[in-house]
Amino acid sequence: MNAIAAVSLSWGIGEAGGLLFHIKADMQRFRAMTTGGTVLMGRRTLDSLPGGNPLPHRRNIVLTRDAAFHREGAETAHSVEEALELVRGEDPEKVWVIGGGEIYAALLPYCSRCAITRVYEERESDAFFPNLDAMPEWRVFRSEAILLEGDTAYQFMEYIRREP
Repeated sequence: MNAIAAVSLSWGIGEAGGLLFHIKADMQRFRAMTTGGTVLMGRRTLDSLPGGNPLPHRRNIVLTRDAAFHREGAETAHSVEEALELVRGEDPEKVWVIGGGEIYAALLPYCSRCAITRVYEERESDAFFPNLDAMPEWRVFRSEAILLEGDTAYQFMEYIRREP
């Protein structure tokens, strides 16, 4: 399983239910990497998508504690174990954790790769991706050149879990 996120310098990912950054190349990368696969997300992340609708051309699984939750076009899991059961047998390279902060924290132990867009600025945040740089089990596997969109500097990075 993989995780994908755009993070600030302090690993912030969101504020008040919205994304911190809207970088066209990052959105294109997200679409290219996740289309045709499965995305795992929390209910608030689903609600933050356009119209609160599941992402097209992907299997959408929503992890929520709300037993009554239902959304057309999405499957529901009420625990990490249930979410993992739903993706059992799928190609792990095509399963993506897409947020929010609690979901990343809960599912990161099951991920082997993280596609991170590191944005070189700080924004007020109330949701965070786990700081992979502070976790000895993770290392930068690949990083691309720093790019600019307007005044925003960012870099595509790939982290992988170290072999035990």
